[in-house]
Amino acid sequence: MTTDTASPATPPVDAAATVARLNAAFATGRTRPVAWRKAQLRALRRLLTEQEAAFATALHTDLGKSATEAYTGEIGLTINEIDHALRHLDRWLRPRRVPVPLALQPARARTVREPLGTVLIISPWNYPLQLALAPLVGAIAAGNCAVVKPSELAPATSALLAHWLPRVLDRQAVAVVEGAVPETTALLEQRFDHVFYTGNGTVGRIVMAAAARHLTPVTLELGGKSPVVVEPGTDLATAARRIAWGKYMNAGQSCTAPDYVLAIGGTATALERHLTAAIREMYGAEPAKSPDYGRIVTERHFDRLTALLSDGRLVTGGDHDRATRYLAPTVLADVDPDAPVMREEVFGPVLPILRVPDLDAAIAFITARDKPLALYAFTSSAATKRRLTAETSSGALSFGAPNAHLTVPGLPFGGVGESGLGRYHGVYSLDTFSHLKAVLDKPLAADPMRLAYPPFTPLKNRLLRRLL
Repeated sequence: MTTDTASPATPPVDAAATVARLNAAFATGRTRPVAWRKAQLRALRRLLTEQEAAFATALHTDLGKSATEAYTGEIGLTINEIDHALRHLDRWLRPRRVPVPLALQPARARTVREPLGTVLIISPWNYPLQLALAPLVGAIAAGNCAVVKPSELAPATSALLAHWLPRVLDRQAVAVVEGAVPETTALLEQRFDHVFYTGNGTVGRIVMAAAARHLTPVTLELGGKSPVVVEPGTDLATAARRIAWGKYMNAGQSCTAPDYVLAIGGTATALERHLTAAIREMYGAEPAKSPDYGRIVTERHFDRLTALLSDGRLVTGGDHDRATRYLAPTVLADVDPDAPVMREEVFGPVLPILRVPDLDAAIAFITARDKPLALYAFTSSAATKRRLTAETSSGALSFGAPNAHLTVPGLPFGGVGESGLGRYHGVYSLDTFSHLKAVLDKPLAADPMRLAYPPFTPLKNRLLRRLL
């Protein structure tokens, strides 16, 4: 476990010298060959498979994650990202022809992906392995150099990344900088070609402001209050199991976790009962003794979460122990929409249920607030699915399964508005970490462009209007 005062495990790094070294390596062209990119991705994959047990132990130390959750939510998900990139990289990098207007013929036009240069990846503590390495997969696949800044609040995982990445990847092209606010600040003072940040909106604004000084593009993967809409007529027992699974993995410390439930009509009472049963089914009568249930990352977050327990009627859970940072899977009902638990992202194992009379009220409630990272719905109505798709805005929309969209490599992951800026995963990572360069090739042998040269005559004007 870690505390808010965790210190870096390695000596301070000279941020300017690190970035200069990577910039010099990029200038040599060493990261551009596709063979280099694939070799780095395969090396990263081998690291994850060969050191799976070590990473699982570190994740348990930092967050109390079980080995299974460490694999499914972090190690395996990253391996799948690597495999998907290796499978499709040649096709993604292929130049694409585009048509040329008649007025410019003869000519050929195409788009070509080129790497940006040296990028900075700042990762969070809640999925400290996956959210450091999944963006790195995209950065490497696109042919960039990269600085990875792991979270100091997950020191065991950070230390493993700092130890292994320089040993298995090209250390001239990939660097790990451990530390806290001073080290991150020093990095943000440097000129990067892209900054990729995962975390909260407060720090996201700081990152964006720092990047703006260099006109550096940013990707901000933030969070928000992801709602769950539950309609009458759905299978509430199955819905409750899936909501509980999505909410309480990693002790609720997931940016895409269901944040609150909008129970339509008379579903709330039955859903309370089913959620209580689902939690007991997954974690037993005493979740504190379950090997599959995690812990809150720091005392500060623990105190913030336990302060929310009085914001509604306690349906189940509420037990907590500050010494071990244990907070039971908790459900609150009869929650006031203006209660503190509804003002900011919960980011923990506390799930409020609010009653709404109908779908209109649910949509109005969602659209009156910041756009969430994800919106989930449990409904058997095709009309409801159409309305939620058309009338709401969120980073992702998933029917029948929270968090599952993350495992589809062909889907983009990212927020909108307060929940983020930009997207990644699969080909979208390549989009993020590449520049799509326009290339036009017009031979000099024939010059029909003389039609567009002054002086202009009435005949030229008529012909140009027809051709353009």
